[in-house]
Amino acid sequence: MNNKDVVAKALYNVLKDDLTMEQIEKLLENPKSADHGDVAFPAFALAKAYKKAPQQIAPELAEKIDGKNFEKIEVVGPYLNFFMNKGAISEKVLATVVKEKEHYGDANIGENRNVPIDLSSPNIAKPISMGHLRSTVIGNSIGFIMEKIGYNPIRINHLGDWGTQFGKLIVAYKKWGSEEAVKSEPINELLRLYVQFHEEVETQPELDDEARAWFKKLEDGDKEAVSLWQWFRDESMKEFNKIYDMLEVKFDSLNGEAFYNDKMDEIIELLEEKHLLKEDRGAEIVDLSAYDLNPALIRKSDGATLYITRDLAAALYRKRTYDFAQSIYVVGNEQSYHFKQLKAVLKEMGFDWSDDMHHIAFGLITQGGKKLSTRKGKIVLLEEVLNQAIDSAKEQISEKNPDLENKDEVAKQVGVGAVIFHDLKNDRLNTFDFTLEEVVRFEGETGPYVQYTHARAMSILAKAGFTPNEAADYKLNDEASWEVVKLIQQYPETILKAAANYEPSVIAKHAIKLAQAFNKYYANVKILADDDQKDARLALVYAVTVLLKEDLRLLGLHAPEKM
Repeated sequence: MNNKDVVAKALYNVLKDDLTMEQIEKLLENPKSADHGDVAFPAFALAKAYKKAPQQIAPELAEKIDGKNFEKIEVVGPYLNFFMNKGAISEKVLATVVKEKEHYGDANIGENRNVPIDLSSPNIAKPISMGHLRSTVIGNSIGFIMEKIGYNPIRINHLGDWGTQFGKLIVAYKKWGSEEAVKSEPINELLRLYVQFHEEVETQPELDDEARAWFKKLEDGDKEAVSLWQWFRDESMKEFNKIYDMLEVKFDSLNGEAFYNDKMDEIIELLEEKHLLKEDRGAEIVDLSAYDLNPALIRKSDGATLYITRDLAAALYRKRTYDFAQSIYVVGNEQSYHFKQLKAVLKEMGFDWSDDMHHIAFGLITQGGKKLSTRKGKIVLLEEVLNQAIDSAKEQISEKNPDLENKDEVAKQVGVGAVIFHDLKNDRLNTFDFTLEEVVRFEGETGPYVQYTHARAMSILAKAGFTPNEAADYKLNDEASWEVVKLIQQYPETILKAAANYEPSVIAKHAIKLAQAFNKYYANVKILADDDQKDARLALVYAVTVLLKEDLRLLGLHAPEKM
């Protein structure tokens, strides 16, 4: 039970004839300053019923409230300021963390039901750029958060591994490529061939016809076309996996667009059966005017299917395969209209489970305020950024702790973690600017700052030789520890909020606040002073290490014990 629940209950016992529990909960406020208590209740809402001024009602109300859970209840004008019983709350909160450890904040809302998460999804034969970072790390973190509240996440990398670009690549490879070049630098060489195709087609337009013919062969299962496509895909995956290994992101399925190639006929048949397909200038569409949306183009006049046809097949396949409780698509904001159309078509088909599909949109990463763009040659390779971040972390660790044993491993955890944390601390819908120097700093609201705080807290526990005891009563009454205790107390609520909003930044912000509150506590309190509160203070430090480590894990980061 959080502080607001305790206050609401105490107020309801007095006000049940005038206000419902829900009304009381809505009126409660978190005071901006600790001087005004932990929870405040404004008496304005009672003025009409009591026919009195709120500042007259407040003191009368304060006298009637049972104060056993509070240190004091102060009246300031029309406000009742509740100061919680610090000893009782800290004792309960610390006992819970000591008992539950990293499972503190777990819930079983999901009842182990499946949640497929569509994330990352790069195009084969093209490099993974910084632009792919957001979908990958947001989706990965949402997976951990959903697992924390009892769901079974299924991470799907819906690869862009189909389409006319493969016809172009096959033509380019056969004309200007070599096996050795592709094997030595798969992505770079395939990208070079793709670019060369676009340059040559300017003067040789017939290349486009050749490319279409090769893609048709691929669709029809031609042995050579399929073999080249499979090779391009395999070589690309080797390169992609280097980056996924650095980010420590694992997938349960690599079924991309190609996988649904033979599953689209059923979608067309279902649409025809339900008389949903209408002809429009030779093409076939589904009318979505009932949803205030443009028609969904399902099949072009030449019979070719489109992206939405594949996504319809994918949605149906995922429902049948995973019987999902929710199906999550972590895809850029610019695709929001596509997902509205996708859900509307499924709804028209009678699939009400489309209501459980959620497009988790996100903003862009910019550099110097400008969009990162492949076409304009502004591609920023993710692998290069991660390597630079690791180098920067290593430099700083060497200065701070030159004798650290596993320096390379920690530098990787800190450097890669810094890039991930910087992404996830931003509300996902926001666009943000990326500067490496800002990201890999040990001060400020950064991943390294949170990791360093965790390592500092671990070193205090090591120095004290402290192991928490489940049977002990750890009680703290001081003001200095109270901000830390409150942040620990709020943790289960924080998890639920992050899950409900598919918002990893809620976790990242909690980690920053907890790290800041702990560092303030560390600076102002002699934690290891030999007195009767020493063990309770160390239990608080222990709880901080547990929560910071769990916050970092939910974001996809490590919590090194030494830095």
